[in-house]
Amino acid sequence: MRRFFTWEYLAVFIPALALAVAAVWFTLRYVKPAPPDSFVLAAASKGSPYYDLALRFKEEIEKKGVKLEVRESQGSLDNLRLLKDETSDVQAGIVQGGLTNHIDAPTLYSMGRLITEPVWVFYRGDASLSSITELKGKRILIGPEGSGTAALAKRLLDANGITAENSTLIAMQLPDYVDTFAQGGADAGFLVLGPEARTVQRLLHQDGTKLMNMAQADALIQRYPSLTQVKMRQGVVDFAQNIPPADTALVSTKAMLLVRDDLHPALLAILAQAVLKVQSQPTLKPTGESKLFALGPESLTDDPEFPMIDDATRVYKSGPTFFQRTLPFWLATLIDRAAILILPMIGVVLPLARIVPLLYNWRMRQRILNWYRELKRIEKNLTHKKASAEFIAQKERDLDKVEEAVWRISVPTHLSADLYTLRDNVEFVRRRIVSLREAAAKGVVQAPDVAAEPARAEEPALETGA
Repeated sequence: MRRFFTWEYLAVFIPALALAVAAVWFTLRYVKPAPPDSFVLAAASKGSPYYDLALRFKEEIEKKGVKLEVRESQGSLDNLRLLKDETSDVQAGIVQGGLTNHIDAPTLYSMGRLITEPVWVFYRGDASLSSITELKGKRILIGPEGSGTAALAKRLLDANGITAENSTLIAMQLPDYVDTFAQGGADAGFLVLGPEARTVQRLLHQDGTKLMNMAQADALIQRYPSLTQVKMRQGVVDFAQNIPPADTALVSTKAMLLVRDDLHPALLAILAQAVLKVQSQPTLKPTGESKLFALGPESLTDDPEFPMIDDATRVYKSGPTFFQRTLPFWLATLIDRAAILILPMIGVVLPLARIVPLLYNWRMRQRILNWYRELKRIEKNLTHKKASAEFIAQKERDLDKVEEAVWRISVPTHLSADLYTLRDNVEFVRRRIVSLREAAAKGVVQAPDVAAEPARAEEPALETGA
């Protein structure tokens, strides 16, 4: 039997192949390529709380075989600049709260809040101050120019009507605050640091320097969503010296971990695992005392300024996947990507593998059934009582064309029985025509006019192609 790889096979196979390729392409379109084995996180200067926290993330991440470069920077605003710069290789950074939001930086997402940083307002003088408005006309330290401290200090001062026109705003490095106060070079100063920072501790213990108890703390946090209220209980810093001397209300911001939207999901997952593990560890000093205002894993659930990124939220809620827990990073990533690529195989390719053979068999059977329709047309009127020689000759010519076409049909082996049955039926119709011709020759039947045969006008033209 002739080979059955014909255009009918291609007519079924090519559309199915195109559909399968389209399904795989559509899946690949939404699957990121394999992740790199390293990425960069911007922190701050060495020795700062941001930098130390980033090093803890680095330690956890590199256990998984991924390299994390902790990039030194000038602080939060520098980190923001690097994250927003599309040409920068920095894809993650620790940023002070209250400096920006998702409206200003739509390509950045949050992985949660990490550190509480109170807004400390220290001042000198005999009078007790409880409102930022009372600093009007004074010499005020606002932190280094271009720093997160300076940006937040200016915002709060401006909201209270204090500007460079009616007061003296002094940009200065934070460690220099202590000596500046001691030498009478400033009347007040803003700091945005953790309570364990050395500069904060020195100012809290410095004679003549007082910490402002903010009477408007509730109003400030109602107006600025990035701020929260914290309270320093009497004596909590130093019981022996009773520092602070009374319960003191402060507002605080919380440093957050921001990532760019182009950070690979696999790297996001491994970074989220490191953040969750570090933030879940006990927040104790080496002495066994609790760190003030320390944040735990509950601070990773939401963010008032940036939307949480989904890949991190899934890790925080459900933990890493089974493969991420048990396998090396590269192997777990390979399996996760392979699982996604299998989806079109299950949803499209496998059903097509079952449908295509059925469709092909249907098309091949149709080739045989088409010639059965031709045979039925030829057999029509062979039972007439009258048949002319021309009528019989036309039937023979039509049958010859059918027989020639049937012999050219090629079908798969499993349809051979149907093809042989068709050939037997062709021979059966031929025997009927021969019998009709022999009967006409003997004068058993009379020959009608073929043109007058009513069914002839309705008969379709005979196809000779396979």
